[in-house]
Amino acid sequence: MESKNPFFNTKSYNNSETVHDAVLIDYNQTMSLSGTINKAFIMLILLVAGAVTTWTMTGSGFNPVILIIGGAIVGMIAVLVSTFKPELSPYLAPGYAIFEGLFIGGLSAFFEAKYPGIVIQAVGATFVTFFVCLGLYKFQIIKVTEKFRSVVVAATLAIAAYYLITWLITLFTNFQPVHYGNSLMSIGISVFVIVIAALNIFLDFDQIERGVANRAPKYMEWYGAMGLMITLVWLYVEFLRLLSKINSRD
Repeated sequence: MESKNPFFNTKSYNNSETVHDAVLIDYNQTMSLSGTINKAFIMLILLVAGAVTTWTMTGSGFNPVILIIGGAIVGMIAVLVSTFKPELSPYLAPGYAIFEGLFIGGLSAFFEAKYPGIVIQAVGATFVTFFVCLGLYKFQIIKVTEKFRSVVVAATLAIAAYYLITWLITLFTNFQPVHYGNSLMSIGISVFVIVIAALNIFLDFDQIERGVANRAPKYMEWYGAMGLMITLVWLYVEFLRLLSKINSRD
């Protein structure tokens, strides 16, 4: 079993042409952990820049719906292309960060207008979760075994299937999915989804380490950074949804 995140699957890393020489390995041409971290920071800066742009425009009275939809669509296209063409990641990853930032900025502005203070809470919760997972992984308190990987992937796929099916049903019927609203059941589902999203971070760390160990090509640093950013965006959106449900009960 592999990470649900399309960027973190064993096939993508194993199929990447290993850069080597019969006599001497040029480590400047292979994937490194520091290089992946640096590119993840670059993507984070670009994402924040895109988010601030939409946020500022929304505050000035601009309707961000077009930017939200456009950012989501372009971001998804970048994800799909990079999944099948990892070598294009150095070009697509920065673009993904910017357009996903436009999406996140507009979405955050909507939530903030309805529940003041929710955005900083969601951002804080996301980064705290990330660093806790990083610490647990670094000190091997939680290890990524085959059983761990299979359980997380199965749960993630189940969540994706549930979201897709309920969304399609609501398009043609008046059916109200159980995860809508602010009931205790709905809040419980959000908590469960956040836990699964957080567990995916461990899989992401593990796949990045595998890429480094297998001396994947240099462009896989962008590929790895992009995949990790996808997981963080998912986690942030889920925190927004959970906090909005809790605040709406007050």
